[in-house]
Amino acid sequence: MQALDKFFKVSERNSTLGTEFMGGLTTFLTMAYIVVVNPGMLEQAGIPFHAALTATCLGAAIMTAIMGLVANRPLAMASGMGLNAIVTFSLVLGVGVDWRVGMACVLVEGLITLLLVLCGLREAIMDSIPVGIQHAIGIGIGIFVAFIGLKNGGIIVLSNDSSLITMGAVTTPTAIVAIVSIVFAAIFQARNVRGGLLWSILIATVVGIPLGVTQAPSDWNFGLDFSTFAAPFQRTPDGTLAIVQVFAEPILLLWVFSMFMSDFFDTMGTVFAVGQKANFATKDGKVEDIRKILTVDSASAAAGGFFGASSITTYAESVSGAAAGARTGLSDMVVAALFLVCAFLAPLVDVISEAATAGALIVVGYLMMTEIASIDWHDMCIAFPVFLTIIGIPLTGSITDGIGYGFIAYCLVMVVMGRAREIHPLMWGSSIAFLVAFILIA
Repeated sequence: MQALDKFFKVSERNSTLGTEFMGGLTTFLTMAYIVVVNPGMLEQAGIPFHAALTATCLGAAIMTAIMGLVANRPLAMASGMGLNAIVTFSLVLGVGVDWRVGMACVLVEGLITLLLVLCGLREAIMDSIPVGIQHAIGIGIGIFVAFIGLKNGGIIVLSNDSSLITMGAVTTPTAIVAIVSIVFAAIFQARNVRGGLLWSILIATVVGIPLGVTQAPSDWNFGLDFSTFAAPFQRTPDGTLAIVQVFAEPILLLWVFSMFMSDFFDTMGTVFAVGQKANFATKDGKVEDIRKILTVDSASAAAGGFFGASSITTYAESVSGAAAGARTGLSDMVVAALFLVCAFLAPLVDVISEAATAGALIVVGYLMMTEIASIDWHDMCIAFPVFLTIIGIPLTGSITDGIGYGFIAYCLVMVVMGRAREIHPLMWGSSIAFLVAFILIA
């Protein structure tokens, strides 16, 4: 125990082994949905469900463990939602390529991102972002996470009329479980109960049993399937090596660029948000150990393509673990161990319903909203881009798009106000890249 404490600097960061375990467990439960959701989505691309499940769990376990060991920060990794949609719906079902080619695109994108990290460009871009926008990214993610919690719990639902979103029926079993989760999460947070977010998830799960929301596993297949591993170097049904086809068809390079933009900036937002809660991001926007974090994250994207699990990225749900007290990579080891177990026991993970995690996500959103007091709302040059970033992330459902809105608006407002010389060259470059991406992928 002393060796663990010393290696991960647990006591040095004012944490305990128990707190790190609880934080890791909380993070895992808020992101465990990916164990079922990612294979279900990739199955539509033609990947066997159990092969995708094996790739998802083992990929998340391996890369989360590496993040914990190398960066020693509470940042969990798994296949990214949004990126898996690009592979499934845009590439495979849209363009009509084989799923192996889609994974080859992910591999290429990850390697490009890793190269830019090793060259110092990704870190330099993070340093060029105004502090106000850095805070805005965290706030926007907080609202986005809270929105997901409310939607998963049926508290709010999508509407077909002019209101777009409306209140759901709070008397449904799903909504009742979500409300129980929210109430207990808020109470435990107010009372500073250790592991309160985790307890709220477990209590709501138990309440969901008689209501029929907590379901017994329907699939008892616990086997492993490694057929997706090394997917970019497998041959497609027509005999072409998948990785070769990426460079043979120019249209695929456009999708590589799209995935690159998403991976490149999504992690920035997540790291800022988690760093603010786990005390490794300073008030002036500097993130400790950022080079190590970005290196592992970029390598994870490439690894996701190799495993056949879609791009593996840093999860915003890591904020829930930080809110529960996690401060070190030891919490990552807990998350990694649980993902490894899920590779064999995945049917049991499906017992935790999305509604049961609603409270944890909403409390996390509340905690991240507190950063709004750090923004100077009287300076139009920063306030307007901050506003667009905050609303852009939840309204588009994309961290990357929200950041793009803020970057472009910042450059435009600064030019109009005669302060163009204050804009960092990398902010100009990033904003132009966003503008090009928005036009090409429209």
